[in-house]
Amino acid sequence: MATVEPIQPLSVAVLGAGSWGTALAALIARHGHRTVLWGRDAKAIAALAATHENARYLPGVALPESLEATDDMAKALAGCDLVLVVVPSHAFAETLRALAPHRPAHAGVSWATKGFEPGSGRFLHEVAAEVLGDVPVAVVTGPSFAKEVAQGLPTALTVHGSSQGFSQQVADVLHGPAFRAYTGDDMLGAELGGAMKNVLAVATGVADGMQLGLNARAGMITRGLNEMLRLNAAIGGKAETLMGLAGLGDLVLTCTGDLSRNRRLGLALGRGQSIEDAVREIGQVVESIQTADEVMRQAERHGIELPITSAVQSVLHGELTPGKALQLLMSRDQKPEYPSGLFE
Repeated sequence: MATVEPIQPLSVAVLGAGSWGTALAALIARHGHRTVLWGRDAKAIAALAATHENARYLPGVALPESLEATDDMAKALAGCDLVLVVVPSHAFAETLRALAPHRPAHAGVSWATKGFEPGSGRFLHEVAAEVLGDVPVAVVTGPSFAKEVAQGLPTALTVHGSSQGFSQQVADVLHGPAFRAYTGDDMLGAELGGAMKNVLAVATGVADGMQLGLNARAGMITRGLNEMLRLNAAIGGKAETLMGLAGLGDLVLTCTGDLSRNRRLGLALGRGQSIEDAVREIGQVVESIQTADEVMRQAERHGIELPITSAVQSVLHGELTPGKALQLLMSRDQKPEYPSGLFE
């Protein structure tokens, strides 16, 4: 695989050694930047450093020998120019609090975490502002499976941040021959899209698991996008954000690609499997289970009706079977597709 030689190599600390964190760390290292990958599991990190492979999350994928790995966060952050946090949303605030004392003053903080803060329903950039204060921040989001990025397959993502300069810096370390990184300034819309698509992927997976056909899948994705757009408008996000990589792109990938954990959860539920058994088989965090609650909390706060998201929430809580949820969706009153414009 070709290595990109950047004009100004940076030192990047990637915090989180799961599949996505490892894939992004490998990508950045291949682009010629000094890259340190941090993980909390000392045994797994030692094995990764020795074998240049993440045997649990990316088995069979060779990692660049230049990629460093450590379970010492202070060591990972020492002298870094840029921090990229890649942990599940439930660990996001804890990770920010842990990195804050060790972050070099000039280093901005970005994240490729999708979801909301559990319990409060806050967007992650709101959590970052509280924990870090006045620090440049950015979210990395869009349609991307970790395995394909680690293998060097073509991918396009977008970086939305608090300042154009920092968003560009993050995009620059990611951008390369097989990886396109765009920029934007709509963190609200970008984070909503990255979180909400996981819930809608469960709905599409359920429909496919029940063998309802391709027509049903297309309808679920389209009406799911409508729900994303309406909630996005209510919270003040930009429509174009959700019509791009952070919204439509991520939605299509997650709803149709079987590498998606959330789609696989929906498939299992549609086939009659229990949530507990499905999550156990997937073996990784499935963000949609708590994200559905947070999305509906946002919807209720803004008075927005989200029928598909509400149905997913009820199925995930065991209040409805997938069959009953589908029946309720299909029995809703007939109406114009856009009675008062795109977002109504």
